Amino acid sequence: SNTTQRNMHRAVRSIVGGGLRSLCATSPSSSLILHNVKSSSLKTIRVGTRTFSSSASGFEIRPPITVFSEDETMLQETVAKFAKEVILPKVKHMDEQAKMDPSVLSGCFSNGLMGIEVTPDLQGAGMSFTSSIIVIEELAKIDPAVSVMVDVHNTLVVTAIRTWGSKAQQEHWLPRLATDTLGSFCLSEWGAGSDAFSLKTKAEKDGPDHYLLNGTKAWVTNSGEAGLFLVMANADFSQAHRGITAFLVPRDAPGLHVGKKEDKMGIRASSTCEVTFNNVRVHKDSIVGEYGKGYKIAIESLNEGRIGIAGQMIGLAQGVLDASMPYIIERKQFGKSISDFQGVQYTYADAATDIMMGRLLCYNAARMKEAGIPFVKEAAMAKLTCSRVAERVASSCISMLGGVGYTKEFPAEKFYRDAKIGQIYEGTTNMQLQTIGKIIRDSYK
Repeated sequence: SNTTQRNMHRAVRSIVGGGLRSLCATSPSSSLILHNVKSSSLKTIRVGTRTFSSSASGFEIRPPITVFSEDETMLQETVAKFAKEVILPKVKHMDEQAKMDPSVLSGCFSNGLMGIEVTPDLQGAGMSFTSSIIVIEELAKIDPAVSVMVDVHNTLVVTAIRTWGSKAQQEHWLPRLATDTLGSFCLSEWGAGSDAFSLKTKAEKDGPDHYLLNGTKAWVTNSGEAGLFLVMANADFSQAHRGITAFLVPRDAPGLHVGKKEDKMGIRASSTCEVTFNNVRVHKDSIVGEYGKGYKIAIESLNEGRIGIAGQMIGLAQGVLDASMPYIIERKQFGKSISDFQGVQYTYADAATDIMMGRLLCYNAARMKEAGIPFVKEAAMAKLTCSRVAERVASSCISMLGGVGYTKEFPAEKFYRDAKIGQIYEGTTNMQLQTIGKIIRDSYK
């Protein structure tokens, strides 16, 4: 609605107007105040742009990880409103048709959700990485398919161009990605899933300034609607993964073909297609970063992307619980609400606790990333945990709902179908465990 868009723009402009602030910044009205603490003199102190409470001894008391700044709270509320008013009425139809409603995609662009970290001078919102996670979580509470579309676009494609792209690439593509062009990340192949760097798509020199791309990518998110593809291809197989190079390829490039759309179990509105490159000719200026550095771009982008998937999964878990609890409270058996039975209480208490556990891991990883602290282990832990929580909570909600939870009249079954992918894409559960295990092992050497 126009009102929702105005509120969204007001939230974005409020944040942009203040520049790129620290994510932990708080206004005086939102400063943490500790009450009922028998300390002789608790006082509020400001460190840089952050406001904290401090005891008389000078010991700093930090705000909780999941306490949002005033700007973050405004963003969360406006995205939630957009999701409920614009996306929710279309969720069932999009799932049945396995197609993203064009008005949802255009709404995400018009409300500033597709260039969250892009600077205002390039038509972006100028917000932070944690802001991206807030957006991803809020969208997933309503439809995880819309959430992953926004997630992959922002945390993989836009991030790669912002971080490694040339000035010319940034000036050409970031305004478009922020306003009207969906991005797609092409890494996986039929024979290169978890072993991503065994990819066979090749980039061959064609004269001094061009390359020819040949190969097929699989499971490509956003490919049905994307206008730009970030493609990983090996330009020198003798160098193994060090030959992998990242290329920007527009959808209208001759030889690029978007193939069949996968008929998926869940996140059905999110397009997942095969993409084929048949002598696609690209200029050397389309290389992102440096020749042979595609593997580095892929690894580091996916490390951030895993926090995005954690946000999606924890939003899904919260969404299915929110959608289920009213019925659980309303339904009566044996003369009272089933929510009053101790066994049912145990179930939704476990679900809420799991969600909080996942949210803490997710936002801790996000804050660490922003602070410049190594976060690979924490990102893997967040993705691992939140994907498990999503499936567990969705299953528990169906059990609490009973027969109606197993029908398509209630959203729980869709959330349950959507949840499974969280343990597969952007690094399977076993790959996350392997990453965590290696880092822990190395820390003891």
